[in-house]
Amino acid sequence: MPSIRSVSVRAPLAALSVAVLMALGAMPAAAAQAAPAQATAASTADNTAQAAPSAAAARFTALYTREWKWRQAQFAGGDDEDGPQGQPAARLPKVDPATQAMRERYWAQVLKELDAIDAAKLAGEDAVNAEVFRQQVQSLLANQRVRQYEMPFNSDSAFWTNLGFTARRPIRDVEGYERYLGQLRDIPRYFDEQIANMRVGLKRGFSVPRVTLKGRDVSIKEVIDAKLEDNLLYTPFVKMPANMPAAEQARLRAEAAKAIDASVLPAYRKLLKFIQDEYMQQARTTLAAEKMPGGEDYYRAKIREFTTLDLTPQQIHAIGLEEVAKIRAQMEQTIVKTGFKGTFPEFLHYLRTDPKFYPKSGEELLMRASWLAKRVDGEIGNYIGLLPRQRFAIKPVPADLAPFYTAGRGGRDVYLVNTYDLPSRPLFNLPALTLHESAPGHSLQQSLAAEHEGLPDFRRYTYISAYGEGWALYTEKLGIEMGMYDTPYDYFGYLTYQMWRASRLVVDTGVHHLGWTREQALAFLRDNTALSEHEVETEVDRYIGWPGQALSYYLGQMSIERSRAKAEQALGADFDIRAFHDAVLALGSVPLPVLERRVDRFIDESRVKAAEKRQKAAAKKAAEAG
Repeated sequence: MPSIRSVSVRAPLAALSVAVLMALGAMPAAAAQAAPAQATAASTADNTAQAAPSAAAARFTALYTREWKWRQAQFAGGDDEDGPQGQPAARLPKVDPATQAMRERYWAQVLKELDAIDAAKLAGEDAVNAEVFRQQVQSLLANQRVRQYEMPFNSDSAFWTNLGFTARRPIRDVEGYERYLGQLRDIPRYFDEQIANMRVGLKRGFSVPRVTLKGRDVSIKEVIDAKLEDNLLYTPFVKMPANMPAAEQARLRAEAAKAIDASVLPAYRKLLKFIQDEYMQQARTTLAAEKMPGGEDYYRAKIREFTTLDLTPQQIHAIGLEEVAKIRAQMEQTIVKTGFKGTFPEFLHYLRTDPKFYPKSGEELLMRASWLAKRVDGEIGNYIGLLPRQRFAIKPVPADLAPFYTAGRGGRDVYLVNTYDLPSRPLFNLPALTLHESAPGHSLQQSLAAEHEGLPDFRRYTYISAYGEGWALYTEKLGIEMGMYDTPYDYFGYLTYQMWRASRLVVDTGVHHLGWTREQALAFLRDNTALSEHEVETEVDRYIGWPGQALSYYLGQMSIERSRAKAEQALGADFDIRAFHDAVLALGSVPLPVLERRVDRFIDESRVKAAEKRQKAAAKKAAEAG
């Protein structure tokens, strides 16, 4: 999200608020006070334990290896914006109730087996793996128990739009095309199972809120109405590999046309009729997750899933209000630096309506994003030591997703920039957006995780929102140190994005716990940020339809900031920003408590290295003097 060259060389990390301290607790001091000798002993013990894996470690490795292989088979053929969710397959995943019940039993058994392993006998990275694996399986099991599969879409994503991600990925050989054709032919079965699940959800009041459904049928109609060559699901056949024989290409294109006509279009028509005639008419009129059956437990489970913390909605709401007040004061100070004469609301109106702040074309927006990304390339080596091999592309959000999509989205291979409704895409937000979604945010972090061959696959290829979104939001603030915010307006864009995420703590809990109306949520975002009206509405509907997810960003950033401040204080002149970031990024994707404990270990290790460096320097000096 937004970033900027600020007045100071490096923005000071914000001190913890009273609400945060009460909610999250003080960090343990033991690790920070450990003597270098103790750290060395602990490190030696860990290395010894890792050199000769214990029986507990062997059991654990066998368990997570088996579960991961099973998980990949279960979701074979699945895909979303982050990439394939299972192994390649000529079918789509099964989602029927019997399969869902089987998955619930399986993950419950996995947790039972994990509980039977003595955690005290897992050392070093095995201990970290166990915590991460437990959190993943607990979240997967929790979603089965609340029957999340009966609500298989929200205001941000849907099972039918995810098929578009598969269609846009390159296919390089005949085998890949045959698999894709198999998936097209399997769409009727897949949609039928999804529709049956949604009907059960509707009957028990477990559905997406009706207010967020406006326009969600458009992406279905676009597939139905498109000519064959323009049909999204025909995309892989428009341009096929040049080394594939022409006759083979013709055969595969004919098979695709047949599959779309005989399988895809009837399934999409059936889905459209269901969404329009049943779902939109019967979806719940309430907004709060807590108003659904078992809603209080459901919302608590979502908070744990997305934040990895045991916080109550009241605690999170209080943190949000306190952070909003602090950021508002910074915004007021920044307005003064712009030279604007007027009130806060008048400044927001000015930013939202003056054409000079907005791109004149989608190409201009994409080029500005590309320029910002290249500027980051010139600075990033000063802040991160190990950089990924993989590079990312910068592309517009696909037209079928753009109307209800966020301003941008980043992954390992692409940073998507939303060029829809340009009067809603201010340029002063673009530095922070680019930092967050590309590098050093999502694209960099996810690529490093995937390339970390020392981690098990369940840590390389899964995504824990509190860590991933926390890191990406933290990089927006890192952009101040990198000199990415050139003007006070850019800096205000950065603050708008910080305020936006802090406001999520207030709005998400306000809607799902305190019973806020949609109008209250819209007003809070509108009054406190410079987001455009389109963005405000898109965001609020996203929070309404995706309980808990919006909480992960700011709480994750606070955890990283708190850890960095602790390391800086403990190490003083020995603090190395590149080493700190490398330690955080080497984790892959972990719960926040695991991240904070890793930083404790980083402090101990850094003390040992600094002491050894000083000893060597002293010895060299003594030798030269002698």
